[in-house]
This record gives sequence, C-alpha cells and structure tokens, in this order.
Amino acid sequence: MINISAEKLEGKLSQYLDLVAYTDEIITASSENGNIVILSEQKYNNLMETLYLHFIPGMKERIIDGLNTRIEDCEESKE
Repeated sequence: MINISAEKLEGKLSQYLDLVAYTDEIITASSENGNIVILSEQKYNNLMETLYLHFIPGMKERIIDGLNTRIEDCEESKE
C-alpha cells in the first residue's frame, strides 16, 4: 500500500492511476478534508463479491466446510 499526500497525488495523478491499474497496488491519500483510497476495479469487484457472499445466510460456513473437505471426499457435480 502506498500512502501519499493529496498534493503529491494531484501532481502525478495519471502515473498513480496507471500504477494501480497495472499492479493492483492500493493507494491511500490524505487531505485536509479526509482520506481517500484508490484501488483497481478488479480489487473493488473482489471486495464486493466477498461482501455479497458474507451476507448470504450459511454461506460462510459452507465455504469453510468446503475448504476443510479433502478432495478424495468430494463428489462430482451432477450439473
């Protein structure tokens, strides 16, 4: 994660946006009015998907059960 001032970000905004797009780096910048976070669309979409799955009742437990299941104990999907 890169932490910079708003002034520094403003001076090189295009370069920092390219950095985020190409490397998936996260940038935090602070100004007099507060802090901001810049992240790639892919990272944002991953966060939104994680939040979505978190709020489906029982999904967290199903994911954990799946992670703890040995591959030998899995059955082939009928779909």
